[in-house]
Amino acid sequence: MFMKMISAILATGLLFSMPSFAKEVVVEIYKKKFIPAEITIEAGDTVIWKNIEKRQYHNVWFKSLDAEEPDYFFPDESYQRTFDEAGKFPYECGPHPKMTGVVTVKQP
Repeated sequence: MFMKMISAILATGLLFSMPSFAKEVVVEIYKKKFIPAEITIEAGDTVIWKNIEKRQYHNVWFKSLDAEEPDYFFPDESYQRTFDEAGKFPYECGPHPKMTGVVTVKQP
């Protein structure tokens, strides 16, 4: 019994001491704008675009990465993408091409 308890304590300690490097960054979509429009993250991070409009649909289109325009998402919905490689990735909203942004990804 004592050994099981020690093993459980050690396993718990290992789980909590493991570093978590990847993070999530939120970009809001409001009044036909990406807020913030330009972000810098590290490779492995995930960006979540949240549509907080009342009635407008949008998408997030990385033309250099995606041949076809992605599906739209509607108010109170979101889209996310994880970036594994360093680089500068411009994007736009397909139905509203004046809505633009840039994700800059750096190596950790």
